[in-house]
Amino acid sequence: MDGESGRGAARAARRKPWREELVLAYQSLGVVYGGVAAAPLYVYRSAFAGGDIEHSAGNEEIYGVLSLVFWTLTLIPLVKYVFVVLRADDNGEGGTFALYSLICRRVRAGLLLPVVGGGAELTAQCDAPAAAPVSRVRAALERHRVLQRLLLLLALLGTCMVIGDGVLTPAVSVFSAVSGLELSMANNQHQYILLPITCVILVFLFTLQHFGTHRVGFLFAPIVCLWLLTISIIGVYNIVCWNPHVYQALSPYYTYKFLQKTQTGGWMSLGGILLCVTGSEAMYADLGHFTQSSIKMAFTLLVYPALVLAYMGQAAYISRHHNFENSNHIGFYVSVPEKIRWPVLGIAILAAVAGSQAVITGTFSIIKQCSSLNCFPRVKIVHTSSTVHGQIYIPEINWILMVLCLAVTIGFRDTKHLTNAQGLAVITVMLVTTCLMSLVILLCWNKSIVYALSFLAFFGAIEVLYFSASLVKFHEGAWVPIALSFIFMIVMCVWHYGTRKKYEFDVQNKVSISWFLNIGPSLGIVRVRGIGLIHTELMSGIPAIFSHFVTNLPAFHQVLVFLCVKSVSVPHVQPEERFLVGRIGPKKYRLYRVVVRYGYRDVQKDDIQFEKDLVSSIAEFIRCADSNQNGFLDGAGHPYERLSSISKGLPLQEDDGELDGSDSSGSSTRKDINPNTIAPKPKRVRFVLPKDTKIDKEARDELQELMEAREAGMSFITGRSYMKAKSGSGLIKQIVINIGYEFLRRNSRGPAFTTNLPHVSTVEVGMVCQV
Repeated sequence: MDGESGRGAARAARRKPWREELVLAYQSLGVVYGGVAAAPLYVYRSAFAGGDIEHSAGNEEIYGVLSLVFWTLTLIPLVKYVFVVLRADDNGEGGTFALYSLICRRVRAGLLLPVVGGGAELTAQCDAPAAAPVSRVRAALERHRVLQRLLLLLALLGTCMVIGDGVLTPAVSVFSAVSGLELSMANNQHQYILLPITCVILVFLFTLQHFGTHRVGFLFAPIVCLWLLTISIIGVYNIVCWNPHVYQALSPYYTYKFLQKTQTGGWMSLGGILLCVTGSEAMYADLGHFTQSSIKMAFTLLVYPALVLAYMGQAAYISRHHNFENSNHIGFYVSVPEKIRWPVLGIAILAAVAGSQAVITGTFSIIKQCSSLNCFPRVKIVHTSSTVHGQIYIPEINWILMVLCLAVTIGFRDTKHLTNAQGLAVITVMLVTTCLMSLVILLCWNKSIVYALSFLAFFGAIEVLYFSASLVKFHEGAWVPIALSFIFMIVMCVWHYGTRKKYEFDVQNKVSISWFLNIGPSLGIVRVRGIGLIHTELMSGIPAIFSHFVTNLPAFHQVLVFLCVKSVSVPHVQPEERFLVGRIGPKKYRLYRVVVRYGYRDVQKDDIQFEKDLVSSIAEFIRCADSNQNGFLDGAGHPYERLSSISKGLPLQEDDGELDGSDSSGSSTRKDINPNTIAPKPKRVRFVLPKDTKIDKEARDELQELMEAREAGMSFITGRSYMKAKSGSGLIKQIVINIGYEFLRRNSRGPAFTTNLPHVSTVEVGMVCQV
């Protein structure tokens, strides 16, 4: 119950006034609901396409399709996502990796690289109760490595299918919207007109991405709102004008009669009916941009009623004008009154673009999360908004999506194959969410296994039925998301495996601190002026890269900082928990270790601000170094203390004048510094110490030396490791490491931290790692 109260308090703290909730609900229409709002364009056409239902079908079959659409729309988006899944937020974030992160934080079953050390925990990770009951499922996950791998593969599968959905949704939405032009063209003309128009719109859509969602997204909410109002009004008109008794189809009796009468044909048509919930997964994936209440409010008050009226209106029209031999007579546009057909066509195209934008942005977000957690090669991430950090643009992914989207559009040239492919991608994501959600209910919410199994059995049975209907159309386009997911899965697994092997190599080949402290007399180490910043993935010990460097060039700086930048599996890290600072060896050596932690939604600062925060945190650590009773130990048993609050650190002030030494007394105790080594562009820095601060002479000397080193300049030492499989390794391992991982490493971005480093003061050390 403590966990429930903790989560309730966190949600209460994130609650906003009802006016702000209304504004967020309005904004969510353009970001979250564009995909599901565009579904009426192609659901009925896909359900009756391909002869799955007999051409002589009558109103009973039409009512059955409407009943299936209604109950699918009610059970999956409304009941499953709105009332259950949205509650499983990872500190305000959603998506497949959010569920995986929740499970891994409760159960020691994660295969991601370690992100925190020394017993330090993040505030964001404290929602889970400390003493959770040990169930058989939890014990099995912690004990069996195979189950942990399957859990990670399940999360990666859902992620890959989301990426596949990002390829298919723009093609389906835009092509379906443009297909309204068929009604005004001859049969032999539309195939030469629709495809070029669709491709031009898709290219324009992906070209706009570099402007950012905060520039191109301001039109989406009113467009989707206008579209929902339009289709609901048209739906009411068709109900009143053509068949006022169509409401009877909302009874589940017609679902039963439909499946009983059509049997195999009705089962195969489920792949088209499934498309009515396309985009529902965006409600959870885009949770970080809005709040639970705003998303629920928008769906229950506007989106859900508008969609129900739209589908009822289409069914009412088709029941009086059905002709299944011509697919044009069961499309969306034929049910639109002829006088307003052209304005509706324009609104539909804009709504399709809005829906495509939402899934593209969601793909960017999930790629960023995977890259932050070392499950995807590093890519360039551009933050397009200074206030909303979730609004990002990834150039490489954008152009890859555009090429793949154009390829499937030109390759299939019709909505039938495209919707078959999209349906399989959508239902796979939902099935993965159901499986992970059942584990969250059991392990994170501490509910009875009966609740978890009931959730899994009820929604799992529905989604498995739809999944089988989509999978049976493998040769009719459903192979596309499988092929795309297979490619992305290989990339993710190879990168994750290679990154993990690289980390294990660093851990196994790190040198002890005692060796490092004793190398001075034997190698003639020279200490030069300045601060040396060694970037490493290790949070303890000395990395092999640095030992390789110092044995070949026996010199390093008067102040040495081993810097470890970690991306943790929580959305945000509080500023006061950003830096963990510790000391390596005795004080006279001036060796420090700093662990910098970023959440997968955090933005890493530029080099100037980062240097200021880093030096300020070390200075605060020096000031508080005497009270180390509550600290924790480094790998060699030396005190490794945690910085309590950066906001209480010693501020830095830079100027172009002479250094004012009145604020800190004492002189440097180091006698082995080369006075001829001077940074090319010195920075004047001073610590502004409060007058009432009591600091002993030893601490002042250490602060003085840190100040002199910062004034001399900061150098960055980074490593570039070349991976190679050991001789005698298996063929698969050699292919994965020597070919796959090395190809991805050479063609991916460097660590995000190193991109902000000034090149004039950066030293790169190369080393071959045999794994």
